[in-house]
Amino acid sequence: MLSLSDVLDARERVAEVARHTPLEYSHTFSDMTGADVHLKLENFQRTGSFKIRGAMNRITTLTEEEKDAGVVTASAGNHAQGVALAATRAGVDSTIVMPEHAPITKVKATERYGGRVVLSGADYNEAQDKAHEIEEDEGRIYVHAFDDDSVMAGQGTIGLEIVEDCPNLDTVVVPIGGGGLISGIATAVKEQVPDARVIGVQAEGASSVANSLDKGETTPLDSVDTIADGIATRNVGTRPFEVIQERVDEVVTVSDEEIAVALTYLLERSKTLVEGAGAVALAALIFDKFDYEEGETIVPALCGGNIDMNVLTTVIMRGLVETGRYLKVQTVLKDRPGALERLIEVIAAHQANIYAIQHDRTSRNIAMNAAEVELDLETRGEDHVEELLAGLREHGYEVEVLV
Repeated sequence: MLSLSDVLDARERVAEVARHTPLEYSHTFSDMTGADVHLKLENFQRTGSFKIRGAMNRITTLTEEEKDAGVVTASAGNHAQGVALAATRAGVDSTIVMPEHAPITKVKATERYGGRVVLSGADYNEAQDKAHEIEEDEGRIYVHAFDDDSVMAGQGTIGLEIVEDCPNLDTVVVPIGGGGLISGIATAVKEQVPDARVIGVQAEGASSVANSLDKGETTPLDSVDTIADGIATRNVGTRPFEVIQERVDEVVTVSDEEIAVALTYLLERSKTLVEGAGAVALAALIFDKFDYEEGETIVPALCGGNIDMNVLTTVIMRGLVETGRYLKVQTVLKDRPGALERLIEVIAAHQANIYAIQHDRTSRNIAMNAAEVELDLETRGEDHVEELLAGLREHGYEVEVLV
């Protein structure tokens, strides 16, 4: 099984390219949870995620013959960038297969780092099938995103940094996709701080580990569906699963809505941008997915910051909805002068801000002498939303909440 010495050896290999990323105390999330929260900001890593660590460690272990053959891999985006950069620095030709709907920012970044990108398949697993075809056809060396001891050891260098920067660590919370990250971190942490807990977090729409732990063997999902594309894999790796069984204390899941809230809080409170996968560890903490004590020192690993701007817009809006900061409602008014003005006066009296109004007299769902009105509103929180809705209903408006 992967050992601490493997991770220590990896640190020497990746030191030239991978940064020692910050570990920052968070007043906001400590106050919010009652724990002593320190954020491991791996979103500040080169290429925007931890993947450069494992990719660099694997590439440096290639023989000269293997380097001449070139490498191929499959990735949702972050491993793609890591392999492309590590291969380019080593003078190795790289081909990267990414899902057809991979975020365009990750595709372009991979190409800028020197990788040849092939888009194939609906998800990571289908992209992996294509990558193995290229491996066989072109004689390239396959660099697995997580089911590889060298990759796992490279990712484990994060655990070394966490222990060095936070020696009083009680719990580290780590995202799980294929399991390479948590297996490396768990090895580095548990062999230095045996009493520390390692909590794994998956998205509900890609929760392969919980299923596998129940059955005692790796059990793939039929499909995945989550905004956390960086951990959207149908199965956990065989090698990482062995480490998870041995060294990970608990595995929990979070919903996309909870991920969106955590991402929004990080932006607003900590001025820190992460992708969906980068927010799952914090989401598990703030939504109490695992038990912890008052004052416990907890390190959520924010594993990446490569988020597509279109996705970011959607996620922020979902986060605002979930925290009562944005509300879309619909009601029906009599189609007469002043009806809309009176509705707006009620909204203004409750100090909600109007983003947009849609006024429709043509809907087939209403009477001929009525108008359907949709309003997009800025609100101050869940209590404010309830107060506003109650006020509208007290004035006789039948209000339907659309979002």
